[in-house]
Amino acid sequence: MERKFRKDQWKMLFVTMFCYLFFYTGRHNFGWAARGIAKELDISFQQVGWISFAMLMGYAIGQLINGNLADRWSPKIMIVAGGGLSILCNLAISFASSYIAILVLWTLNGYFQSMAWGSGGKLISNWWSSSERGKAFGFYTMAAGSSSVLTFLMALLLVQQEQSWRTLFRYPILFLAGALVVFLFVAYSDPKRKGYTSAEEKEGIAKQEDAQEKVSASEKQDNWKQSYLHVFRHRNFMIASLAIGFQSMARYGLIFWVPIHFLGNNYKESSGNMWLTLLIPIGMALGAVSFGYISDLVFNKNRGKSIAAGMIISCIIALLIYWVPIHNHLLMGMLMFTSGFFVYGPQANFWTLSPDLLGARLVGTGIGVMNMFAYVFAAVGEPLFGKLIDYTGNTANIFLFVALICAICATIISFVQSPKSISIKKP
Repeated sequence: MERKFRKDQWKMLFVTMFCYLFFYTGRHNFGWAARGIAKELDISFQQVGWISFAMLMGYAIGQLINGNLADRWSPKIMIVAGGGLSILCNLAISFASSYIAILVLWTLNGYFQSMAWGSGGKLISNWWSSSERGKAFGFYTMAAGSSSVLTFLMALLLVQQEQSWRTLFRYPILFLAGALVVFLFVAYSDPKRKGYTSAEEKEGIAKQEDAQEKVSASEKQDNWKQSYLHVFRHRNFMIASLAIGFQSMARYGLIFWVPIHFLGNNYKESSGNMWLTLLIPIGMALGAVSFGYISDLVFNKNRGKSIAAGMIISCIIALLIYWVPIHNHLLMGMLMFTSGFFVYGPQANFWTLSPDLLGARLVGTGIGVMNMFAYVFAAVGEPLFGKLIDYTGNTANIFLFVALICAICATIISFVQSPKSISIKKP
């Protein structure tokens, strides 16, 4: 029985990773379409930034709502519904011809995309005990980073073939549709749905909160406010949420604006430079899974120190990118990879802070609140990046901005106390 549970435990992790592996095909495709949209609609980069802002705000609001829903509803159904609705929004944008239409549809897309991440985190937390969550969330975050790799690769191929920006919203999402079908038939939201006891119970470390899961649906409905209040009153968790805001702003500074930097002045211009951008999400994917182990082995599960180290290194790398000539492909390629590795890798440590600080029962709510901060800050950063480019006329300045943001993140996260040194308060 134990061997069968272990096999299903890994199966649930891998099928959730597989599904999320294709989610960014419906979100990170926009950066590659941005220059074409700006040219066809005759709008500024700041206006393009506001479209990205709208999507990220939709995502942030969705995280605040859907993270809590994942604690009370089926994570599996929420992931499938969110992915399906996101596909419809992408298809609609591919036929849109006005700035307002794209703005509205991309905002809705952000909300629908938000239905997946917290739900996936809840599913994984249900299957994996606290002693192994660092590893499990590292793999999960790696899937998100790998999703960027796939999206960048598909976009690069379409751009090199001189395809219209509209195809970027049509072809990549077909892979998401296939992944959702697989996930629908393979995934189980909770071990109990397959006749197992929970992972925490198996280790004999189930807490009083496990008994609370047996309360009636009406009681859960009444307690949703208390769940939010407990999360927002947790000082350490709020500091960590503020820190991830700046980390996410830096991450999207790379994901969204670096393609514009390397594409040059012509949307359909093809050069070896733009293939260097693929090294950013590759670095992100490897950084995500690596930081799961780094925080456990090097920093003795002190997530704050692990995050701070990663962001300080990211700051230094961003400054180096600013000074290195873009045509020095070897050095620039190394910097692209390491920038992705260190700016995104620490995010795997942020997600484990939700169960570490809040307990297993509020994982969905905690991840939702934390991700809300992440995307509100990322949203605010988008028009700022766009304005910086419009004002200076130099896309390289985005790396100076990224360096500043990383330094701020490293400073803030240093104020978070290790979970080992504080007592976890129960709601």
